[in-house]
Amino acid sequence: MIALIRVGLVRTRRSLAAIGAAACLSLGLSPIALAAESAALRSDVTSSGATITLSDLFGIGGSVGEVMVGHGAPAGLDAVLDAGEVQRIAHMHGVEWDNPSGLRRIIVHSQGGHGPPTGAVTAASGRMIDALTYARNIGAGEIVQASDITYGQIPAFSAPQDMPSDAEAIIGKMAKRPLRAGSPAANRDVSAAQVIKRGDTLQVVYRDGGVSLTLQGEAESAAAVGEPVAVLNTASKKVIQAIAVGPDQAVVGPDADQFRQASLLGSNQFAALH
Repeated sequence: MIALIRVGLVRTRRSLAAIGAAACLSLGLSPIALAAESAALRSDVTSSGATITLSDLFGIGGSVGEVMVGHGAPAGLDAVLDAGEVQRIAHMHGVEWDNPSGLRRIIVHSQGGHGPPTGAVTAASGRMIDALTYARNIGAGEIVQASDITYGQIPAFSAPQDMPSDAEAIIGKMAKRPLRAGSPAANRDVSAAQVIKRGDTLQVVYRDGGVSLTLQGEAESAAAVGEPVAVLNTASKKVIQAIAVGPDQAVVGPDADQFRQASLLGSNQFAALH
């Protein structure tokens, strides 16, 4: 009887494992996610191929280690990965990285790369400096992603005066014009991503103390968060000036005054005010 119970338990466990694996596959996940393992990011992350894998980041072997997390940089450049996206991909494949240092970006150094550096220059061009450059051609209106930025060296004389020192100044912004792969990044290349487009139907909110009013209007212009937007009141047909605070949302009154003040002070805390 005991033997039969043990056999039944083994079969039940196998059945549950099979059900779990089937569920993972139906969700597009790897069955290995059922058995997570802890991982630590390498102190000096490098890659020599066209892709960056979990093995490159965490030294993991087997098929899981071959899972791609990003594209490798050309020779002489460094790739920039979004740490949150890496954590998500790793978790999907049964690898738990708790990111104890709270990293936002992971820099992956190229070991030879997978081709000649885009826009490469020789030492004869003058003194070289480290700079942020674009990893690919980016069209006007596109949002710059972490994978679109690399670290490399450029001649000092070619460095833009408004060259950003931190990738955060570029990532998540909208390209104002076509940007060429290999060219150094500049703050003037990008602007805040637009959350309102001309013709959008908006919800405009007025708040003051305990009073809260909402009206519907039509955007007369495009705007990013914190920027002014002209709104046609569809009821009164009058145009009012508001401040964009999110997709198809704007404010007037005291809230708008706070946004204007934050903009004058160079604050980036618009979301906290909304």
